Amino acid sequence: MTFSADEEFARQLDREDALAGFRDRFHIPTGANGKPLIYFVGNSLGLMPKATRQAVDQELDDWSRLAVDAHFDAATPWYSYHETLREPAARLVGALPNEVVCMNSLTVNLHLLMVTFYRPTKGRAKILMEEPAFPSDTYAIKSQIAHHGYDPEESLILAKPRSGELALHQEDIEGIIEKQGDEIALVLFAGVNFFTGQLFDISRLTSLAQKQGCMVGIDLAHAAGNVPLALHDWNVDFAVWCSYKYLNSGPGAAAGAFVHERHARNRELPRFAGWWGNDPATRFRMQLEPDFVPVPSADAWQLSNPSILAMAPLRSSLAIFDEAGGMSALRAKSLRLTGYFQFLLQQASSEVFTVITPPEPNEHGCQLSILVHERGKELFERLEAAGVKCDFREPNVIRVAPTPLYNTFHEVWRCAQILARHR
Repeated sequence: MTFSADEEFARQLDREDALAGFRDRFHIPTGANGKPLIYFVGNSLGLMPKATRQAVDQELDDWSRLAVDAHFDAATPWYSYHETLREPAARLVGALPNEVVCMNSLTVNLHLLMVTFYRPTKGRAKILMEEPAFPSDTYAIKSQIAHHGYDPEESLILAKPRSGELALHQEDIEGIIEKQGDEIALVLFAGVNFFTGQLFDISRLTSLAQKQGCMVGIDLAHAAGNVPLALHDWNVDFAVWCSYKYLNSGPGAAAGAFVHERHARNRELPRFAGWWGNDPATRFRMQLEPDFVPVPSADAWQLSNPSILAMAPLRSSLAIFDEAGGMSALRAKSLRLTGYFQFLLQQASSEVFTVITPPEPNEHGCQLSILVHERGKELFERLEAAGVKCDFREPNVIRVAPTPLYNTFHEVWRCAQILARHR
Protein backbone atom coordinates (compact mmCIF):
# COMPACT_ATOMS: atom_id res chain seq x y z
CA MET A 1 0.00 0.00 0.00
CA THR A 2 0.99 3.66 -0.24
CA PHE A 3 2.14 5.00 3.12
CA SER A 4 2.23 8.52 4.49
CA ALA A 5 4.50 9.99 7.15
CA ASP A 6 1.61 12.03 8.58
CA GLU A 7 0.62 11.11 12.16
CA GLU A 8 -3.06 10.98 11.27
CA PHE A 9 -2.27 8.28 8.71
CA ALA A 10 -0.90 6.07 11.50
CA ARG A 11 -4.03 6.63 13.55
CA GLN A 12 -6.17 5.79 10.53
CA LEU A 13 -4.33 2.51 10.07
CA ASP A 14 -5.10 1.67 13.70
CA ARG A 15 -8.78 2.47 13.23
CA GLU A 16 -8.90 0.13 10.25
CA ASP A 17 -6.99 -2.66 11.95
CA ALA A 18 -9.20 -5.74 12.34
CA LEU A 19 -6.81 -7.15 14.97
CA ALA A 20 -6.66 -4.00 17.09
CA GLY A 21 -8.90 -5.47 19.80
CA PHE A 22 -6.36 -8.15 20.69
CA ARG A 23 -4.13 -5.52 22.31
CA ASP A 24 -6.62 -5.39 25.19
CA ARG A 25 -6.00 -9.08 25.82
CA PHE A 26 -2.50 -8.34 27.12
CA HIS A 27 -0.98 -6.57 30.11
CA ILE A 28 0.98 -3.59 28.76
CA PRO A 29 3.80 -2.47 31.10
CA THR A 30 3.87 1.18 32.13
CA GLY A 31 6.77 3.56 32.49
CA ALA A 32 7.71 5.82 35.40
CA ASN A 33 5.11 8.33 34.19
CA GLY A 34 2.37 5.73 34.46
CA LYS A 35 1.79 5.63 30.70
CA PRO A 36 1.96 2.40 28.67
CA LEU A 37 5.36 1.62 27.24
CA ILE A 38 5.79 1.10 23.53
CA TYR A 39 6.78 -2.55 23.88
CA PHE A 40 8.83 -3.69 20.88
CA VAL A 41 10.60 -6.62 22.58
CA GLY A 42 8.26 -9.47 21.76
CA ASN A 43 11.26 -11.05 20.03
CA SER A 44 12.85 -11.41 23.48
CA LEU A 45 9.93 -11.84 25.89
CA GLY A 46 6.33 -11.55 24.81
CA LEU A 47 3.73 -9.75 26.90
CA MET A 48 1.52 -11.59 29.36
CA PRO A 49 -2.00 -12.43 28.17
CA LYS A 50 -4.60 -11.45 30.74
CA ALA A 51 -6.08 -14.95 30.53
CA THR A 52 -2.83 -16.50 31.74
CA ARG A 53 -3.38 -15.71 35.40
CA GLN A 54 -6.67 -17.60 35.42
CA ALA A 55 -5.10 -20.53 33.56
CA VAL A 56 -2.30 -20.87 36.13
CA ASP A 57 -4.67 -20.27 39.06
CA GLN A 58 -6.84 -23.13 37.81
CA GLU A 59 -3.94 -25.56 38.11
CA LEU A 60 -2.98 -24.23 41.53
CA ASP A 61 -6.59 -24.61 42.68
CA ASP A 62 -6.76 -28.16 41.34
CA TRP A 63 -3.49 -29.00 43.07
CA SER A 64 -4.74 -27.61 46.37
CA ARG A 65 -8.11 -29.38 46.16
CA LEU A 66 -7.23 -32.67 44.52
CA ALA A 67 -3.51 -33.23 45.04
CA VAL A 68 -2.51 -36.45 43.25
CA ASP A 69 -6.03 -37.03 41.97
CA ALA A 70 -5.65 -33.96 39.74
CA HIS A 71 -3.73 -36.17 37.32
CA PHE A 72 -7.11 -37.56 36.22
CA ASP A 73 -9.76 -35.39 37.92
CA ALA A 74 -8.52 -31.82 37.34
CA ALA A 75 -10.50 -29.50 35.07
CA THR A 76 -7.80 -30.34 32.52
CA PRO A 77 -6.35 -33.68 33.69
CA TRP A 78 -2.61 -33.48 34.20
CA TYR A 79 -1.94 -36.95 32.82
CA SER A 80 -2.94 -35.91 29.30
CA TYR A 81 -2.27 -32.17 29.68
CA HIS A 82 0.36 -32.04 26.93
CA GLU A 83 -2.14 -33.50 24.49
CA THR A 84 -4.28 -30.34 24.71
CA LEU A 85 -1.41 -28.41 23.08
CA ARG A 86 -0.92 -30.69 20.10
CA GLU A 87 -3.43 -29.31 17.64
CA PRO A 88 -2.98 -25.57 18.30
CA ALA A 89 0.80 -25.94 18.24
CA ALA A 90 0.61 -28.00 15.05
CA ARG A 91 -1.52 -25.32 13.36
CA LEU A 92 1.03 -22.70 14.36
CA VAL A 93 4.02 -24.46 12.77
CA GLY A 94 2.27 -26.20 9.88
CA ALA A 95 2.50 -29.74 11.18
CA LEU A 96 0.34 -32.77 11.82
CA PRO A 97 -0.71 -33.16 15.47
CA ASN A 98 1.32 -36.34 15.93
CA GLU A 99 4.46 -34.51 14.75
CA VAL A 100 4.45 -31.96 17.58
CA VAL A 101 5.09 -32.11 21.30
CA CYS A 102 5.45 -29.28 23.83
CA MET A 103 8.07 -30.02 26.48
CA ASN A 104 11.26 -28.87 28.20
CA SER A 105 13.17 -25.81 26.95
CA LEU A 106 14.53 -25.14 23.49
CA THR A 107 18.14 -26.16 24.06
CA VAL A 108 17.13 -29.32 25.92
CA ASN A 109 14.92 -30.25 22.98
CA LEU A 110 17.73 -29.46 20.57
CA HIS A 111 20.04 -31.85 22.38
CA LEU A 112 17.38 -34.58 22.55
CA LEU A 113 16.71 -34.39 18.82
CA MET A 114 20.38 -34.22 17.88
CA VAL A 115 20.78 -37.52 19.71
CA THR A 116 18.52 -38.94 17.02
CA PHE A 117 19.34 -36.88 13.95
CA TYR A 118 23.04 -36.11 14.31
CA ARG A 119 24.67 -39.49 13.71
CA PRO A 120 28.14 -38.62 12.41
CA THR A 121 30.31 -41.04 10.50
CA LYS A 122 33.93 -40.75 9.48
CA GLY A 123 33.05 -39.40 6.06
CA ARG A 124 29.97 -37.39 7.08
CA ALA A 125 30.39 -35.72 10.45
CA LYS A 126 29.93 -32.01 9.82
CA ILE A 127 27.16 -29.63 10.86
CA LEU A 128 26.27 -26.51 8.87
CA MET A 129 24.82 -23.50 10.66
CA GLU A 130 24.61 -19.76 10.08
CA GLU A 131 26.82 -17.06 11.61
CA PRO A 132 26.00 -15.37 13.81
CA ALA A 133 23.78 -17.98 15.43
CA PHE A 134 22.19 -17.70 18.84
CA PRO A 135 24.90 -18.66 21.36
CA SER A 136 22.96 -21.50 22.98
CA ASP A 137 22.67 -23.24 19.62
CA THR A 138 26.40 -22.84 19.06
CA TYR A 139 27.21 -24.26 22.48
CA ALA A 140 24.86 -27.20 21.98
CA ILE A 141 26.16 -28.02 18.52
CA LYS A 142 29.84 -27.81 19.48
CA SER A 143 29.25 -29.99 22.53
CA GLN A 144 27.39 -32.60 20.43
CA ILE A 145 30.25 -32.69 17.93
CA ALA A 146 32.78 -33.12 20.72
CA HIS A 147 30.61 -35.75 22.42
CA HIS A 148 30.87 -37.89 19.29
CA GLY A 149 34.65 -37.55 19.34
CA TYR A 150 35.07 -34.98 16.59
CA ASP A 151 36.76 -31.57 16.65
CA PRO A 152 34.26 -28.66 16.48
CA GLU A 153 36.91 -26.56 14.74
CA GLU A 154 36.92 -29.05 11.87
CA SER A 155 33.35 -30.34 11.93
CA LEU A 156 31.37 -27.10 12.28
CA ILE A 157 30.79 -25.24 9.00
CA LEU A 158 29.59 -21.66 9.29
CA ALA A 159 27.67 -19.91 6.54
CA LYS A 160 28.98 -16.37 6.93
CA PRO A 161 27.88 -13.02 5.49
CA ARG A 162 30.00 -11.53 2.77
CA SER A 163 32.67 -9.03 3.70
CA GLY A 164 31.10 -5.76 4.83
CA GLU A 165 27.62 -7.29 5.09
CA LEU A 166 25.58 -8.76 7.94
CA ALA A 167 22.79 -10.70 6.22
CA LEU A 168 23.42 -13.92 4.34
CA HIS A 169 22.87 -14.54 0.64
CA GLN A 170 20.72 -17.56 -0.20
CA GLU A 171 23.04 -18.56 -3.04
CA ASP A 172 26.04 -18.60 -0.66
CA ILE A 173 24.27 -21.05 1.67
CA GLU A 174 23.26 -23.18 -1.30
CA GLY A 175 26.84 -23.13 -2.59
CA ILE A 176 28.14 -24.61 0.65
CA ILE A 177 25.52 -27.36 0.57
CA GLU A 178 26.29 -28.20 -3.05
CA LYS A 179 30.05 -28.18 -2.52
CA GLN A 180 30.30 -29.90 0.87
CA GLY A 181 26.97 -31.69 1.18
CA ASP A 182 28.47 -35.17 1.14
CA GLU A 183 30.48 -34.26 4.27
CA ILE A 184 27.54 -32.72 6.14
CA ALA A 185 25.53 -34.89 8.51
CA LEU A 186 23.18 -32.12 9.66
CA VAL A 187 22.11 -28.72 8.41
CA LEU A 188 20.89 -26.81 11.47
CA PHE A 189 19.67 -23.31 10.69
CA ALA A 190 17.50 -20.74 12.38
CA GLY A 191 14.17 -19.97 10.75
CA VAL A 192 14.74 -16.28 11.54
CA ASN A 193 18.18 -15.06 12.59
CA PHE A 194 18.15 -13.56 16.08
CA PHE A 195 20.60 -10.77 15.24
CA THR A 196 19.60 -9.53 11.80
CA GLY A 197 15.96 -10.65 11.73
CA GLN A 198 16.60 -12.37 8.38
CA LEU A 199 14.03 -15.00 7.40
CA PHE A 200 15.57 -17.96 5.59
CA ASP A 201 13.97 -20.02 2.84
CA ILE A 202 13.47 -23.14 4.94
CA SER A 203 11.71 -25.08 2.21
CA ARG A 204 14.49 -24.59 -0.33
CA LEU A 205 17.30 -25.23 2.17
CA THR A 206 15.61 -28.44 3.27
CA SER A 207 15.17 -29.73 -0.26
CA LEU A 208 18.74 -28.97 -1.30
CA ALA A 209 20.27 -30.43 1.85
CA GLN A 210 18.24 -33.63 1.75
CA LYS A 211 19.20 -34.20 -1.90
CA GLN A 212 22.79 -34.25 -0.62
CA GLY A 213 21.89 -36.80 2.06
CA CYS A 214 21.89 -34.33 4.97
CA MET A 215 19.43 -34.26 7.84
CA VAL A 216 17.77 -30.86 8.40
CA GLY A 217 16.84 -29.27 11.72
CA ILE A 218 15.44 -25.77 12.23
CA ASP A 219 15.58 -23.54 15.30
CA LEU A 220 12.28 -21.64 15.25
CA ALA A 221 12.91 -19.54 18.37
CA HIS A 222 12.39 -16.33 16.38
CA ALA A 223 10.04 -17.82 13.79
CA ALA A 224 7.26 -19.60 15.72
CA GLY A 225 4.40 -17.17 16.16
CA ASN A 226 6.21 -14.68 13.92
CA VAL A 227 6.01 -16.05 10.38
CA PRO A 228 3.88 -18.72 8.66
CA LEU A 229 5.46 -22.16 8.73
CA ALA A 230 4.74 -25.41 6.90
CA LEU A 231 7.14 -27.87 8.49
CA HIS A 232 5.32 -30.99 7.34
CA ASP A 233 4.97 -29.88 3.73
CA TRP A 234 8.54 -28.60 3.67
CA ASN A 235 9.65 -32.08 4.76
CA VAL A 236 11.87 -30.73 7.55
CA ASP A 237 13.33 -33.60 9.60
CA PHE A 238 13.00 -31.86 12.97
CA ALA A 239 12.56 -28.44 14.52
CA VAL A 240 12.59 -26.85 17.96
CA TRP A 241 11.26 -23.59 19.37
CA CYS A 242 10.70 -21.73 22.60
CA SER A 243 7.38 -20.18 23.61
CA TYR A 244 8.38 -17.11 25.62
CA LYS A 245 9.04 -14.79 22.67
CA TYR A 246 6.30 -14.34 20.06
CA LEU A 247 4.20 -17.05 21.73
CA ASN A 248 3.79 -14.93 24.88
CA SER A 249 3.89 -17.83 27.33
CA GLY A 250 6.24 -16.40 29.91
CA PRO A 251 9.76 -17.14 31.16
CA GLY A 252 10.42 -20.84 31.48
CA ALA A 253 7.26 -21.82 29.59
CA ALA A 254 7.22 -25.16 27.81
CA ALA A 255 9.08 -25.20 24.51
CA GLY A 256 8.14 -27.20 21.42
CA ALA A 257 9.56 -29.84 19.12
CA PHE A 258 8.61 -31.15 15.70
CA VAL A 259 9.55 -34.53 14.27
CA HIS A 260 8.31 -35.31 10.78
CA GLU A 261 5.89 -38.21 10.83
CA ARG A 262 8.16 -40.40 8.69
CA HIS A 263 10.56 -40.33 11.64
CA ALA A 264 8.02 -39.98 14.44
CA ARG A 265 6.46 -43.35 13.54
CA ASN A 266 9.83 -45.08 13.39
CA ARG A 267 10.27 -46.84 16.72
CA GLU A 268 13.76 -48.04 15.77
CA LEU A 269 15.39 -44.60 15.80
CA PRO A 270 18.04 -44.02 18.48
CA ARG A 271 16.93 -41.66 21.22
CA PHE A 272 17.14 -40.98 24.92
CA ALA A 273 14.23 -42.60 26.71
CA GLY A 274 12.00 -41.63 29.61
CA TRP A 275 8.71 -42.89 30.92
CA TRP A 276 6.53 -40.19 29.33
CA GLY A 277 7.78 -41.15 25.90
CA ASN A 278 6.73 -44.74 26.52
CA ASP A 279 3.55 -46.30 25.19
CA PRO A 280 0.78 -44.87 27.44
CA ALA A 281 -1.03 -48.21 27.35
CA THR A 282 1.73 -49.70 29.50
CA ARG A 283 3.18 -46.57 31.12
CA PHE A 284 1.80 -47.31 34.55
CA ARG A 285 2.80 -50.96 34.59
CA MET A 286 6.19 -49.53 35.54
CA GLN A 287 8.52 -52.28 36.79
CA LEU A 288 6.39 -54.88 35.03
CA GLU A 289 7.40 -53.35 31.67
CA PRO A 290 11.17 -52.76 31.87
CA ASP A 291 11.66 -52.19 28.14
CA PHE A 292 11.00 -48.82 26.52
CA VAL A 293 8.33 -48.90 23.80
CA PRO A 294 8.23 -45.45 22.15
CA VAL A 295 4.94 -43.84 21.24
CA PRO A 296 4.70 -43.71 17.42
CA SER A 297 4.62 -39.91 17.44
CA ALA A 298 6.70 -36.92 18.53
CA ASP A 299 5.59 -37.77 22.09
CA ALA A 300 8.27 -40.47 22.08
CA TRP A 301 10.96 -37.83 22.63
CA GLN A 302 9.43 -36.83 25.98
CA LEU A 303 11.33 -37.88 29.06
CA SER A 304 9.34 -36.77 32.07
CA ASN A 305 5.75 -36.01 32.92
CA PRO A 306 4.62 -32.56 31.75
CA SER A 307 5.40 -29.42 33.73
CA ILE A 308 1.83 -28.29 34.24
CA LEU A 309 2.60 -24.79 35.55
CA ALA A 310 4.88 -24.21 32.55
CA MET A 311 2.24 -25.40 30.09
CA ALA A 312 -0.79 -23.53 31.42
CA PRO A 313 0.38 -20.15 30.04
CA LEU A 314 1.00 -21.75 26.66
CA ARG A 315 -2.60 -22.95 26.47
CA SER A 316 -3.94 -19.45 27.02
CA SER A 317 -1.54 -17.95 24.48
CA LEU A 318 -2.18 -20.49 21.72
CA ALA A 319 -5.91 -19.89 22.13
CA ILE A 320 -5.36 -16.23 21.25
CA PHE A 321 -3.49 -17.17 18.06
CA ASP A 322 -6.44 -19.29 16.98
CA GLU A 323 -8.94 -16.55 17.82
CA ALA A 324 -6.92 -14.06 15.78
CA GLY A 325 -7.25 -16.25 12.71
CA GLY A 326 -3.86 -17.94 12.83
CA MET A 327 -0.60 -16.94 11.25
CA SER A 328 -2.07 -15.87 7.92
CA ALA A 329 -4.03 -13.00 9.48
CA LEU A 330 -1.21 -12.06 11.84
CA ARG A 331 1.38 -12.12 9.07
CA ALA A 332 -0.69 -9.72 6.96
CA LYS A 333 -0.69 -7.16 9.76
CA SER A 334 2.95 -7.82 10.60
CA LEU A 335 4.05 -7.06 7.04
CA ARG A 336 2.04 -3.87 7.11
CA LEU A 337 3.61 -2.83 10.44
CA THR A 338 7.17 -3.50 9.31
CA GLY A 339 6.51 -2.07 5.85
CA TYR A 340 5.25 1.12 7.45
CA PHE A 341 8.25 1.22 9.78
CA GLN A 342 10.65 0.74 6.85
CA PHE A 343 8.92 3.57 4.98
CA LEU A 344 9.23 5.95 7.94
CA LEU A 345 12.91 5.13 8.43
CA GLN A 346 13.58 5.75 4.75
CA GLN A 347 11.81 9.10 5.05
CA ALA A 348 14.15 9.99 7.90
CA SER A 349 17.12 9.61 5.50
CA SER A 350 19.46 9.42 8.45
CA GLU A 351 23.13 8.71 7.85
CA VAL A 352 23.41 7.70 11.49
CA PHE A 353 21.80 4.27 11.13
CA THR A 354 21.12 1.52 8.60
CA VAL A 355 18.45 -1.17 8.70
CA ILE A 356 20.38 -4.44 8.27
CA THR A 357 17.28 -6.66 8.07
CA PRO A 358 16.63 -7.63 4.45
CA PRO A 359 13.85 -5.37 3.11
CA GLU A 360 11.93 -7.92 1.04
CA PRO A 361 8.76 -9.17 2.80
CA ASN A 362 9.70 -12.83 2.28
CA GLU A 363 13.08 -12.25 3.95
CA HIS A 364 12.06 -10.90 7.34
CA GLY A 365 9.54 -11.29 10.15
CA CYS A 366 8.45 -8.73 12.76
CA GLN A 367 11.93 -7.68 13.76
CA LEU A 368 13.92 -4.88 12.17
CA SER A 369 17.55 -4.66 13.26
CA ILE A 370 19.02 -1.17 13.10
CA LEU A 371 22.77 -0.76 12.94
CA VAL A 372 23.73 2.60 14.47
CA HIS A 373 26.93 4.02 13.04
CA GLU A 374 27.56 6.53 15.84
CA ARG A 375 26.62 6.54 19.52
CA GLY A 376 24.39 3.49 19.32
CA LYS A 377 24.02 3.08 23.07
CA GLU A 378 23.05 6.73 23.34
CA LEU A 379 20.25 6.27 20.80
CA PHE A 380 19.05 3.15 22.59
CA GLU A 381 18.94 5.05 25.89
CA ARG A 382 17.04 7.87 24.21
CA LEU A 383 14.42 5.40 23.05
CA GLU A 384 14.19 3.92 26.53
CA ALA A 385 13.81 7.36 28.10
CA ALA A 386 10.96 8.10 25.69
CA GLY A 387 9.12 4.95 26.76
CA VAL A 388 10.12 2.75 23.80
CA LYS A 389 11.14 -0.68 25.02
CA CYS A 390 13.47 -2.39 22.56
CA ASP A 391 16.83 -4.11 23.01
CA PHE A 392 20.47 -3.54 22.21
CA ARG A 393 22.87 -6.14 20.82
CA GLU A 394 26.57 -5.46 20.94
CA PRO A 395 28.34 -3.81 19.42
CA ASN A 396 25.87 -1.37 17.83
CA VAL A 397 22.53 -2.94 16.85
CA ILE A 398 19.08 -1.99 18.15
CA ARG A 399 16.40 -4.63 17.60
CA VAL A 400 12.84 -3.37 17.22
CA ALA A 401 9.99 -5.87 16.80
CA PRO A 402 6.45 -4.53 16.31
CA THR A 403 4.23 -7.56 16.89
CA PRO A 404 0.73 -7.75 15.40
CA LEU A 405 -1.13 -9.02 18.46
CA TYR A 406 -0.49 -5.97 20.64
CA ASN A 407 1.48 -3.26 18.84
CA THR A 408 -0.05 -0.36 16.94
CA PHE A 409 0.82 1.69 13.88
CA HIS A 410 0.89 4.84 15.96
CA GLU A 411 3.53 3.26 18.21
CA VAL A 412 5.62 2.59 15.10
CA TRP A 413 5.18 6.22 14.05
CA ARG A 414 6.28 7.49 17.47
CA CYS A 415 9.37 5.27 17.51
CA ALA A 416 10.36 6.42 14.02
CA GLN A 417 10.12 10.07 15.09
CA ILE A 418 12.67 9.49 17.85
CA LEU A 419 15.04 7.64 15.55
CA ALA A 420 14.78 10.38 12.93
CA ARG A 421 15.86 13.03 15.44
CA HIS A 422 19.14 11.24 16.26
CA ARG A 423 21.98 13.11 14.60
